[in-house]
Amino acid sequence: MRPEAEIFIGLARLGFDVEIMTYGDAEYVSAFREAGIKVIDFHPSRKFDRKAVAMIRERLVDGGHNILQMYNSKAYFNGLRAAKRLPVKVVFYRGTQANIHWYDPTLYLKYFHPRVDKVICNSLSVEEEFKTQAKFIDKNKFITINKGHRPAWYEGIEPADLRTFGVKSGSFVFVTIANARRVKGVIYLMKAINLLPPGMDIYVLLVGRGLETPEFRKLADQSSYGDRIIFTGFQPNPLEIDRACDVAILTSISAESLTKSVIEAMGVGTTPLITNIPGNRYLLEHAKSGLLVPPKNPQALADAMLLLFEKKTWCTEMGEAARERLTSKLHIDRTISEYAEFYSDLITENPVYKSKFDVL
Repeated sequence: MRPEAEIFIGLARLGFDVEIMTYGDAEYVSAFREAGIKVIDFHPSRKFDRKAVAMIRERLVDGGHNILQMYNSKAYFNGLRAAKRLPVKVVFYRGTQANIHWYDPTLYLKYFHPRVDKVICNSLSVEEEFKTQAKFIDKNKFITINKGHRPAWYEGIEPADLRTFGVKSGSFVFVTIANARRVKGVIYLMKAINLLPPGMDIYVLLVGRGLETPEFRKLADQSSYGDRIIFTGFQPNPLEIDRACDVAILTSISAESLTKSVIEAMGVGTTPLITNIPGNRYLLEHAKSGLLVPPKNPQALADAMLLLFEKKTWCTEMGEAARERLTSKLHIDRTISEYAEFYSDLITENPVYKSKFDVL
């Protein structure tokens, strides 16, 4: 993914000797090599893969690496076995707060494993959840480094022509971009629309696969805005759609960290209206760079939608403030700097090898 790739390119430019094990046709491979990063065309095919264990261990021994950084379960299980009895620091990553329970035995095979030295959490809420659940684990192994973004990624984004979806020019448009999962709470958006007063010149776009369920279609048909609730299906240009809309809604009910769809909306200056669940609540300042509402509360959501519709200038101003907040709080350069400091501290604890990193 782009943020992770940019982190290690940034570290290489700071003088860190980085080695990445990934698929040879991955999007960033050429950029890695241009930055002087050695790329090994390999990735574990399953969680317990003897070939992968041998490959990783060979690189750790021959390369003299300080740190083995990993990002997914296949890498975790194989990397832990490869690092056995080697003087290398093992670092995992966690991007979501979901399913962290002290009684879950799989946690002790991954994040709570004694061989894991540190776990980088994408948000403070994830770190706090780990520390709450780590009944018998060293809580100092969990730290937060937010996944950064670069403002340039969102520059030059042209708004999509919403007329292709039947939206009339000049109308006020809400959008939610989500997959068809219960945790996304789209049902509460559908119920909120039915609580809006009739006659508002609005449209609601629901972007994503599988959202036009019989239940949602029935709620849409019952609404006075039935013909203005548009199920677009999957769209390959979410940034352009966000840019063309006035408000981006996220109704997730729990268990998220820093949701990509919210960050992308902020990046293009679209006002976020989101539930104040752990993680996402830190993304914006309520009533300054967006609005926060309680989860599972259609009335509060409807009230916020009406307020933004009635105060369009304020809505626009909050969209710009959201873009500025993303730049100041989640800039990729800040993330790179925090990774560099974190890795340097970890290396100081283990000065046997030169400064090299494996990334999976």
